[in-house]
Amino acid sequence: MQLREDIRNIAIIAHVDHGKTTLVDQLLKYSGTFHKHEQVDDRAMDSGDIEKERGITILAKNTAINYKDTSINILDTPGHADFGGEVERIMKMVDGVLLVVDAYEGTMPQTRFVLKKALDQDLTPIVVLNKIDRPNARPEEVVDEVLDLFIELGANDEQIEFPVIYASALNGTSGEEPDEQEETMDPIFKTILEYIPAPADTKEEPLQFQVTLLDYNEYVGRVGIGRIFRGSLRVGQQVVVLKKDGTKKAFRVSKLFGFKGLKRVDIKEAQAGDIVAVAGMEDINVGETICPQDHPEALPMLRIDEPTLQMTFVVNNSPFAGKEGKYITSRKIEERLMTQLETDVSLRVDPTESPDAWIVSGRGELHLSILIENMRREGFELQLSKPQVIIKEIDGVKCEPFERVQVDVPEEYTGPVMESLGARKGEMLDMVNHGNGQVRIEFKVPSRGLIGYTTEFMSQTHGYGIINHTFEDYQPVVKGNIGGRIQGVLVGLENGKASTYGIMQLEDRGVIFVEPGTEIYAGMIVGEHNRENDLTVNITREKHLTNIRSATKDQTATIKKTREMTLEEALEYLNEDEYCEVTPESIRLRKKILNKSEREKAAKRNK
Repeated sequence: MQLREDIRNIAIIAHVDHGKTTLVDQLLKYSGTFHKHEQVDDRAMDSGDIEKERGITILAKNTAINYKDTSINILDTPGHADFGGEVERIMKMVDGVLLVVDAYEGTMPQTRFVLKKALDQDLTPIVVLNKIDRPNARPEEVVDEVLDLFIELGANDEQIEFPVIYASALNGTSGEEPDEQEETMDPIFKTILEYIPAPADTKEEPLQFQVTLLDYNEYVGRVGIGRIFRGSLRVGQQVVVLKKDGTKKAFRVSKLFGFKGLKRVDIKEAQAGDIVAVAGMEDINVGETICPQDHPEALPMLRIDEPTLQMTFVVNNSPFAGKEGKYITSRKIEERLMTQLETDVSLRVDPTESPDAWIVSGRGELHLSILIENMRREGFELQLSKPQVIIKEIDGVKCEPFERVQVDVPEEYTGPVMESLGARKGEMLDMVNHGNGQVRIEFKVPSRGLIGYTTEFMSQTHGYGIINHTFEDYQPVVKGNIGGRIQGVLVGLENGKASTYGIMQLEDRGVIFVEPGTEIYAGMIVGEHNRENDLTVNITREKHLTNIRSATKDQTATIKKTREMTLEEALEYLNEDEYCEVTPESIRLRKKILNKSEREKAAKRNK
């Protein structure tokens, strides 16, 4: 069988923050893909606003690098398990992976997750030990950890013989030994050419192209990105799409794009082994196959991880609805959710009995909160219910998702962390003391026990702890309530503005969430009660003025710092009877029933 030696297809996989995207920057720089005068941003592959702000990769992206007459297609994948749907599909497009591991942190939960996906697809691995310049790097131990992980995940003999390159992506150095670092990426390029298999040259056979990623372009409409597994494809060619439901749709290829560096370039023709983008068909979905009309033969559909978490999205009906957002109607929200489904294959949107509410299911809190954050930036207003895990029936038994949790904490905080995860029905799997005052503990915890846990974990470890978790499997449901908020809340009594006087009167009752001058409505949550019950309070109360001078008149009123919440913290904070109201300018918490007496009646009925 002939091979296309002029091309290699490879994915970069790693735990979040181990330096994949920075490494791609350096590979682009040292390959000469950019001209000398071209200005390239740091983390050039992270193009979305939220990706840039948070320093995480959300969508898989591809780039092509030319190195010594060979075109290397590199796919940068997300490290978060919430975007596992992206990682899984990428594995189908490539012949090998670059596994990036932090030379100090070693193998982490998502390293296991992404490596398992790669080994399942029988891909050839190369290990890059990154951040070798860290003062506390431990290269030998980490290589052993990686080898143990390969064995544990059932790697075959060839996969276990992986080559190791040591690098510092930040400094742009690499080498075959930890202490032999040169300012070049040549060792990585050479290893890719030597170890990663070249694709088969089957351009004479009938076409097979599978759509792995979707994009949308205002000028050409929907764009399907994927790999040509067999045959060739050219502009103007008449082809058919084999749909998920077994039907066929004919269309003409109107545009074909190849990749060069970070740009898409117009090309006239591509062949087996190439990764390209195809335009010309509005109705095309991930996993579908494009073939010649006279030889329709579908590739196996891509398996996509099922959602594990769901929330109800509701049209905003608070007293402040429509004040800050452009899109507030159920029609606009539904249209936006349907648009998201076109490119996000791990998302599900189900209607409810109400035309103003939808159940949206995703791969985790981060997955859903990124969608919500994008919607609010686009001008949407909506309300969200408490996140719930999805219960599945497997062989007649009700099962819930479990996650593997890894915590790195200073020694003195191990007690509280173990106690709190134990209370959330966590089972300890492993504990390693690194000897430098840091302890790494692994647990298996029901996913619902982790909802709202991050805030508690951060206060327990005084901000020094690091927590990572990734979906493990479904197991029989654990009985009883797990986790959740213990404290009650302070609920506003009437509409108006929060006053300094009103806030000062309530400070001994709990923690306040709103600043003086904030607009309040009856039923809005304005703080956390320091007891377990909810308390309705008048935070808008003004001080009665009299004509008697106060002896303490000259003392200036000072109030404690209010607690501000990010979107994720607000969602985690919710109880069953509450909504999070999200608008382009505000994140508010509120009770579902705003009226105090109706709320009390409902609480009695529920008891």
